Amino acid sequence: MTLALEFSEPVRLWLLVAVAGLLAAYVALQFTRRKYTVRFTNIALLDKVAPKGPGVRRHVVAAGFLLCIGLQVLAFAGPQRIERVPRERATVMLAIDVSLSMQATDVAPSRIEGAKEAAKAFLEELPAKFNVGLVSFSRTAVVKVSPTKDHQQVLAAIDTLQLGEGTAIGDAIVASLDAIKTVPADEEGTPPPAVIIVMSDGKTTYGTPDELATARAVDAGITVSTIAFGTPDGTITLPSERTPIAVPADREALAKIARDSGGTAYGAESTAELKEVYKGIGSSVGYVEERRSVVGWFVGLALLAAMFTALGSLAWFQRLP
Repeated sequence: MTLALEFSEPVRLWLLVAVAGLLAAYVALQFTRRKYTVRFTNIALLDKVAPKGPGVRRHVVAAGFLLCIGLQVLAFAGPQRIERVPRERATVMLAIDVSLSMQATDVAPSRIEGAKEAAKAFLEELPAKFNVGLVSFSRTAVVKVSPTKDHQQVLAAIDTLQLGEGTAIGDAIVASLDAIKTVPADEEGTPPPAVIIVMSDGKTTYGTPDELATARAVDAGITVSTIAFGTPDGTITLPSERTPIAVPADREALAKIARDSGGTAYGAESTAELKEVYKGIGSSVGYVEERRSVVGWFVGLALLAAMFTALGSLAWFQRLP
């Protein structure tokens, strides 16, 4: 799918100024043509003995000539079409928060159920060749599924997620990085591109500080995108407590992780929004932009313009322009 058109040598487009100059000169010439007067006594016979002028046809030939030159200039500048091409290989580590705050019902039917539903929808859209892994985290982080092309295994593991105390986002990032290392490189020794997606509603309360985990991701050349899930009004009631406890989604802490690692920070306050976020992430992860030369198209159009210009000139004026 074409996204845009770029030029490998944009400085050459300045030659279009010369083409514009030719156009301006041609227009100016039309206003400075010498006017001839003819005396003829029989006006009725004038149109029969006087040759007919070329009229608008000469402008058509001139326009075709200028178009031909303009297209050649564009071809000379190296036009490239930017296309989104599906990746052949990639590793996606999905880290899902299973802290007790995820039982909040500000997101119907609950944050954790909405997270499961959206994560499964996300996996079903990923290319089959992608390696996908799953990490759950509360007080500690656990690699539920190491990166695998068996997406059904990951889908099944999502259904088994259970809540626990605490939030260890840093540990989840570190565990994801370690899991990514298990993916074999290709025949040339190049590991597939990888990304970590952290979905949480809070901030780190246990384990590795976010800054240290993010630094490790940067050193490994792996970006961490984050999704802050939940509303500011979320509450939970623990068995040991009688009054509800506020558990608003902490967007700033997650946004800092994404910002520092070169990833993207997202926010979602409903299951539908979370699905849309995952859809956008899947689109960016699943495709890569490639530049492909389209010089041939412009050369071909220039040739067509030249041929039609030549044909018109021969048919109307019995000579080439």
